[in-house]
Amino acid sequence: MDNLVRDARIAVDDLTLEQQKVDQDVEAVKTRRTRDRDRMDQGLVTNPKDLERMQQELVSLDRRISTLEDDELEVMQRLEDAQGELTKLEGMVAETDEKLGELRVARDEKVADLDARLADVSTDRGPAAEGLPDDLVALYARLREQKGGIGAAELRARACGGCRLTLDAGEINRIRGLAIDEVVRCEECQRILVRTPESGL
Repeated sequence: MDNLVRDARIAVDDLTLEQQKVDQDVEAVKTRRTRDRDRMDQGLVTNPKDLERMQQELVSLDRRISTLEDDELEVMQRLEDAQGELTKLEGMVAETDEKLGELRVARDEKVADLDARLADVSTDRGPAAEGLPDDLVALYARLREQKGGIGAAELRARACGGCRLTLDAGEINRIRGLAIDEVVRCEECQRILVRTPESGL
């Protein structure tokens, strides 16, 4: 988008210079026509041949002015179109910048909220982990590092909450027969499975 705005500004600048040049050309030819007419009106040209030549030149100057004025109108139209495009693009950039600003604010608020929740969880984790066997805590920490931050997952409706795969009937029967305090791991992802009343056992 920035490149489009830059190109549109360059086009406007170029056309502005082109219009100024055409304006100057028109004014220069008009000045010459006025000077020649004044000389004829004041009777400063008396030679018939010079007078005829000057009249022909005035006709030529009128044609030149007409052509230049047509060019001037065409350049003015192109400049107006280019300025309209530039205004539209600048409006789109401003709107995009505003939306980006809003998204940044929303992102920062979410990050702050997540940081606060993470701090709460970290605070709560200390007392919750007290009394757990050191080897279990070490296993959880290792799995958490390996598995993208999730070392343990809920066994819910016979499916692992980590890899989302449903355990087969034989594995469910095996888990059902284990002691409540025995560590159970998912055969697929190796995460620690947390059994709850909703596990489907």
